Amino acid sequence: MADPWLFLIGIGEDGLSGLSSASRDALATADIVFGGERHLALADAGTRGRLWPVPFTVAPVLACRGRRVAVLASGDPFWHGAGGSLAAHLEPGEWLTFPQPSTFSLAAARLGWRLEDVLCIGLHAAPFEILIPHLTPELRVISLVRDGAAVPDFASWLTGHGFGATHLRVMEALGGPRERIRTARADEFDLKDAIAPVAVAFIAAGGAGIARVVGMPDDVFAHDGQITKRPVRALTLSALAPRQGELLWDIGAGSGSISVEWCLAGGRAIAIEARPDRVLNIRSNAAAFGLEKRMTIVEGHAPEALTGLPAPAAIFVGGGGDAGLIGAVWAAMRAGSRLVVNAVTLETETLLVHWQEKHGGELLRLEFSRAQPIGGSRGWVPSRPVVQWSVAKC
Repeated sequence: MADPWLFLIGIGEDGLSGLSSASRDALATADIVFGGERHLALADAGTRGRLWPVPFTVAPVLACRGRRVAVLASGDPFWHGAGGSLAAHLEPGEWLTFPQPSTFSLAAARLGWRLEDVLCIGLHAAPFEILIPHLTPELRVISLVRDGAAVPDFASWLTGHGFGATHLRVMEALGGPRERIRTARADEFDLKDAIAPVAVAFIAAGGAGIARVVGMPDDVFAHDGQITKRPVRALTLSALAPRQGELLWDIGAGSGSISVEWCLAGGRAIAIEARPDRVLNIRSNAAAFGLEKRMTIVEGHAPEALTGLPAPAAIFVGGGGDAGLIGAVWAAMRAGSRLVVNAVTLETETLLVHWQEKHGGELLRLEFSRAQPIGGSRGWVPSRPVVQWSVAKC
């Protein structure tokens, strides 16, 4: 380690008495101490204290480079704390970290839960919807929430999503003299005086959650009819083969259903759509599934709208592909990236046959029929056939 100027110090509700001697030494020698109001009071920072700006930014800390600076965070600075945000702007050797047990660790210890079996999630600076991809019966969750006022809001949200039978353990000021743990059922929640810092722990009960396989029902998405229908979507995502952390370009995204299911599988997506009304539907769907941080929405016509976008691992083109678009997409692809194009017109189908002959890959013709009433009986009504070309670039 070189000569660090920044000290990231985890502090608990027990204040200075809970710090190691190394943490206290680093704090004592700091010229400036950044933290929340509660952190600064716990550390008795006095005139050296500097409150984090609102909205949050690390710029004031970075502006102090060259002086001895301490940053206070709850528990572990690198678990839902400021540590990661700061380290992204620093070189190795510029900082030292002194972590304390996190709120998650303290909560698990009080409950007797194995932490590796628990979903630990920060809802203090994120919408509750980020829980949706994970929420299933029997799921164990420890969540940070913004403040005491947010706890009844969270109980109401869980109830609205079918999990009202869940018993919430409201865990306040863990590890200090103000510690308190109370329990209330989500749909009967009446605790309105929780104090910060506060976490909510629960085992989800009463709801169903969303299926974790591709091909969700069409009616779970906001759309105007322009949507890759469920059977075709399932086969399309199978061909796209999403992997954790990979980026998808969803060109002509329509409702964004392909992007949503790609992100639910662990990836990130850029949804490109020219029509403003459909862009609104994409935004609505991203919010409804808690995917606003994983989905980027670009309003514009492809291929022009593709300029400057980060390189994708996979690309999907819906029913509006033409020679110019497919050529531009192919040129933008890196070796090993994947392309799936669905055609619903004879002209695009002919184009895909040409490209498959030239570059290989697989052609599929997808045809489905649904049973629907015909008079007093039922019969099979075929859907419009879809030709799909899928290929990996060599």
